[in-house]
Amino acid sequence: ILALALGVAMAFQPSARLAPRSTRLQMSSSSEDSMPAMAAATAAAAVLAAGMASPAHAITAEERAQLSYLQVKGTGLANRCSEVKGQDTLNIKSGAKLVDFCVEPKAFFVEETATTKKGEMKTDFVATKLMTRQTYTLDGISGSLKDEGGKIVFTEEDGIDYAPATVQLPGGERVPFLFTMKELVAKGAQSGGFKPGYEFGGSFKVPSYRTGLFLDPKGRGMATGYDMAVALPGLQTGEEGDAELFNENNKVFDVLTGSAEFEVQNVNAADGEIGGVFVSAQPSDTDLGSKEPKKILLKGLFYGKVEQ
Repeated sequence: ILALALGVAMAFQPSARLAPRSTRLQMSSSSEDSMPAMAAATAAAAVLAAGMASPAHAITAEERAQLSYLQVKGTGLANRCSEVKGQDTLNIKSGAKLVDFCVEPKAFFVEETATTKKGEMKTDFVATKLMTRQTYTLDGISGSLKDEGGKIVFTEEDGIDYAPATVQLPGGERVPFLFTMKELVAKGAQSGGFKPGYEFGGSFKVPSYRTGLFLDPKGRGMATGYDMAVALPGLQTGEEGDAELFNENNKVFDVLTGSAEFEVQNVNAADGEIGGVFVSAQPSDTDLGSKEPKKILLKGLFYGKVEQ
C-alpha cells in the first residue's frame, strides 16, 4: 500500500530524474529464506517505477497551480489542457472575457484522394502520425464574450494562438501546417449560457506556415534571396515554359481560412471553467504559394475560464 501511494504521489515527477534506466538486484544464493522478501521488494519497486513512468494525464487547473516547474518538466503536462469537473450552467454577463483558453488536438487527419480497385476516385480523411514534439497545443488565448440575440459570441484577441506542426501520411509524405485559432469568432448554436451540450463555432484565419524571410533550397524568398532558380535560366525567360516555375519563383504570404466547432461537456460555475471537445478544419502549408494546400482535420479537447 505504501509503494502504491508513493507511485501515485510521484506520477507527475520528471521520469528522467527519478526513474533510473536500470536497477541491479543482487541476490544471494545462500539465503533462500530471503526470497519472499526480495520478491515483495521487487514488486514494490515495479509499482513505484510504473507510477513514475506513467504518461501525463489531464489535471484540473487547481491541481496544476500547485505543481512546481520541476514537477511539470519532462512530464508532458505543459502540453495538456486542464480538465473541468462539474455539470453546472454558467450565464454570461456584460463585459465578460474568456481567458486561459486552451486547445489541445488529440487526432490529426489529412484529406487524400485515392483510386479504388474499381478505378473510382475516392476522397477521404486519412489518419496520420504526429512528427512534432509536445509543443502543438494552443494556450493562454483570451478574448471577449458578448451576447448577440441571446447567443454567446467569443472573439479571439490575444495569446499563443498558433503552433507549427507536421504530420506524416501512411505512405511517408509529411504535411506541415500552422495549427492556429487566430481571429476566431465563434457563435453559439443556441441561446442561453454555457452548459453541458452547448455548441459554438465559427471561422478563423490561417497565416502562412513560413514568413517572408524564408529561403527555399534554391535561395529564393519573398522579401530576400534570388528572384529565380539560378541554375535554370532557360526555363525562366518569360516566354513559354515559364509558367511551370512561376509560383515557385514568386513567393506569396497566403492567409487562408479555417473553421472550428466546440461542444461544452463540463462546466464548473464556481470557478467559471468550461471544458469539452472540438473539431477544426484548416488548410496545410502552401510553401509560400507554390503548392496546393491539403485539408487538415483535427479533433481534441479544449478548456477555458470565464472572467466576469
